[in-house]
Amino acid sequence: MGTYLDARTSQNASLANSIAIPITAINTPQLFGQIGLITAGVTTNPRVLLKGTISVTLPLSLVGITVTIVRGTLPTDPKVYSATSTFGLSILAPQVITFSAADFLPAITPQLTYTAFVSSSLLGTVRVGPESFDGILVSD
Repeated sequence: MGTYLDARTSQNASLANSIAIPITAINTPQLFGQIGLITAGVTTNPRVLLKGTISVTLPLSLVGITVTIVRGTLPTDPKVYSATSTFGLSILAPQVITFSAADFLPAITPQLTYTAFVSSSLLGTVRVGPESFDGILVSD
């Protein structure tokens, strides 16, 4: 049975349409959430469970939205999760993207930092909220 060690939340925007942050560069990661989990008490089989949501409005064109989570703070740090959702030409309403990821047996340091990024394959994408990213650390 797993033992709870730490949990954190990064809540950038709690409500729908509460922000308007354009993605200004194609296929360039833009940070939308970051958490740090304290590892004191870790024993065997540490694992981190991560989940979140981000909402975007899209240009009227075929567009791919990629969510990437890294262990660290930079887009070049080790990827824990990456997924691309492709949206069609006729979507007008904001699109809610949810994700769930896990990092099994991460290298243990005093704090594990995870960062969530979003990128778009086309200009005209706008982050509109809600945006949330959270994680929990457990070990046996």
